[in-house]
Amino acid sequence: MKTKNLGVLVVAAAILCQATAFAKEAGMTGSGPTVGRITGVGGVFFKSRDPAALAAWYRDVMGIEVKAWGGATLAYDAPGHPPVMVWAPFPENTDHMQPSTRDLMINFAVDDLDAFAARLAAKGVTVHEQPADPNGKFAWILDPDGTKIELWQPNRP
Repeated sequence: MKTKNLGVLVVAAAILCQATAFAKEAGMTGSGPTVGRITGVGGVFFKSRDPAALAAWYRDVMGIEVKAWGGATLAYDAPGHPPVMVWAPFPENTDHMQPSTRDLMINFAVDDLDAFAARLAAKGVTVHEQPADPNGKFAWILDPDGTKIELWQPNRP
């Protein structure tokens, strides 16, 4: 990853952390309109050349419980899962998604990056681990469609 992109990510994460802490201290969490507001991300949807094969890969390699309808539901309240989800647009000319040619990247939070990465490597997946980061540990892989997947083990308080 290029240094400028790491800097953008670190700054964005720091701002998010500071904003969350500020909101809690100021008693701002939960304030705002009680109806007509966004409450979180409801899903991630994307095109695939072979949706059934891709779903099978996510089931067999990534361990996601794919439902009969072809997708999965991931609970926000899973033990050890971060209390927030990051939404962040990147500049059009970013190289952060490389080597993927897709214009999106999926980030999955994991409880033990080393164990998860070892399991992926045992299944033939190339895992690119990244240097330590103030926000936790990261690794990157590509799915069979070439979508970059970021794996994140957040720092524990």
